[in-house]
Amino acid sequence: MKLFYSPSSPFVRKVMVCAIELGIAGKLDKEATSVGPIDRNQAVIPSNPLAQVPTLITDDGMPLYDSRVICEYLDSIGGNKLFPAAGPARWRTLTEQTAGDGLLDAALLGRYEVTVRPEDKRYEPWRLGQLDKIRTALNQFVTWLPAMGSRVDIGTITIGCALGYLDFRYGDFGWRNGRQGLADWYGNFAKRPSMDQTKPPAG
Repeated sequence: MKLFYSPSSPFVRKVMVCAIELGIAGKLDKEATSVGPIDRNQAVIPSNPLAQVPTLITDDGMPLYDSRVICEYLDSIGGNKLFPAAGPARWRTLTEQTAGDGLLDAALLGRYEVTVRPEDKRYEPWRLGQLDKIRTALNQFVTWLPAMGSRVDIGTITIGCALGYLDFRYGDFGWRNGRQGLADWYGNFAKRPSMDQTKPPAG
């Protein structure tokens, strides 16, 4: 399988954490790929019209995207360990995944506002709105802590990658302030080999 890959993408990290947890990371041929919201990578478009990473090409040539689809596909060939079967546990876990992905979407949009958009065209209320989404998502994670416990599934993996991205790109945001329980949970989760091996590059 070929994975269009960027080590700084939190969504790629999510896929790689799943692959490592499932024991199938060695089956992925990672192709380093640079993508952006303006200069779209033409080499990716034939496989993914959105020209985004992660994009997976299966062994039989089928392209899959986005991270949610890829992670569920990997789970299906890796022993069905990360997505609970139908029932309350599944809906809880998928909702956790959506909240984690939503935090990441807001974080990326907020970052694009200051790194991609020209200074004279930036709209500060937009950026602040994205930061508020991050805060409310973090507060939701806190309420979920008793149910998260030591689980390792698509919900906790997504939340872990979301918190890791805040450390990577929002170092001055202070997401741990007033959320010691969440900080402790992440401190333990981040020690997993799958998280340690997929840390984004420094700088």
